[in-house]
Amino acid sequence: MTTSNTEAVIRQQIATNPVLLYMKGTPDAPECGFSGATVAALKRSTVPFSFVNVLASPFIREKLPSISRWPTFPQLFVDGELIGGCDIVLGMEADGSLKPLLDGAGKSAPVAKAAE
Repeated sequence: MTTSNTEAVIRQQIATNPVLLYMKGTPDAPECGFSGATVAALKRSTVPFSFVNVLASPFIREKLPSISRWPTFPQLFVDGELIGGCDIVLGMEADGSLKPLLDGAGKSAPVAKAAE
């Protein structure tokens, strides 16, 4: 996959998935504690989300930080906008702002089932 193809894939994933988590591993088997904590917060919200396992997608893992301007994983996008990583997601859950944000996601776009 070329760099421009990878960027196009990433931009398409972000555009077509209302709640999208780029993570290490899968929601059922996170491969790092930060991804696991972020998945747990998303699951507690009960809002469906899509994910991309960056460990299984090395080109995406390499390219995404330059697109999002966020150096680490996980990265949560809602309605095409980067929300942030684990600390931000957990902070938003704690202050009550995560659930309303997620509840409003995708209201103007169709819900996609898979990001990969």
